[in-house]
Amino acid sequence: MPFGQVVIGPPGSGKTTYCNGMQQFLHATGRKISVVNLDPANDFLPYECAINMADLITLEEVMEEFKLGPNGGMMYCMEYLEKNIDWLEEKLKSLEDSYFLFDFPGQVELFTHHGSVKNIIERLQKLDYRLVTVHLVDAHYCTDPSKYISALLLSLKTMLQIELPHINVLSKIDIIESYGKLAFNLDFYTEVQDLSYLLDHLDSDPFASKFKELNKALCGLIEDFSLVGFYTLCIEDKNSVMNLVKVIDKANGYVFGGLTHGNESIMLTAMSDINSHHDVMEVQERWLDHKEIYDEWETKQKQQQIDQNKKG
Repeated sequence: MPFGQVVIGPPGSGKTTYCNGMQQFLHATGRKISVVNLDPANDFLPYECAINMADLITLEEVMEEFKLGPNGGMMYCMEYLEKNIDWLEEKLKSLEDSYFLFDFPGQVELFTHHGSVKNIIERLQKLDYRLVTVHLVDAHYCTDPSKYISALLLSLKTMLQIELPHINVLSKIDIIESYGKLAFNLDFYTEVQDLSYLLDHLDSDPFASKFKELNKALCGLIEDFSLVGFYTLCIEDKNSVMNLVKVIDKANGYVFGGLTHGNESIMLTAMSDINSHHDVMEVQERWLDHKEIYDEWETKQKQQQIDQNKKG
């Protein structure tokens, strides 16, 4: 019963960086981690890759041979993988005692309406893989109301399409305000609170104001489903990663009896904090309200640790 994460998100959301950081973090906790690169266009892999789709097919080869563009070539590659799923299954057999990170491409149409990725995931489920979707969205979308609503729609459609336990994550939370100030506190965006407040901001935009009724209908659609919410992540911050891992482990069932011996994981669950959704206000204080103060304090702490090690 292998466990794992299906890591998806738009281009630039930090999927490869996430897989690299998560691999290091989980390895440090004692898990055997195998990262599977299923992005045929990813020719730079900072992490240790156990299975690489480039060994089967690459986007560059497809574009050159069939004269396709990037999006068409990517769809062909995923359809090719679906038809040759036996290749992936054979590779996975030797790694069945691992915890898996599946690094998928960033083309959003693969997760909103194209069927190949969904079929690949369903095949893995039939092989008794316990998976959870980790959908990364760049946190800077929160600084622009129209981009934020687009991110909500993308997250909602992906949840309905993939049909796995699903976790939406605002990545790069540490640099969120480098693109502009948030109109509301962070919890407004993570909990997807009353979107009518965003409509006022959209109506003040010269371009977005042309589509008032459409904006209202889209916000109403998101609120009617009431499915989308976000966790936050700074992949370089251990506490941030640890809080997210707790949520992921409960979502795919790993924490209730994963690869550990006996029932130790169940005991750990009983002793762990019941509220795995970390306090968003603490995240706001750390990364938005007092980021400089915390950064300075952490730098001093690291320097003190270095000085102590030298003396020791």
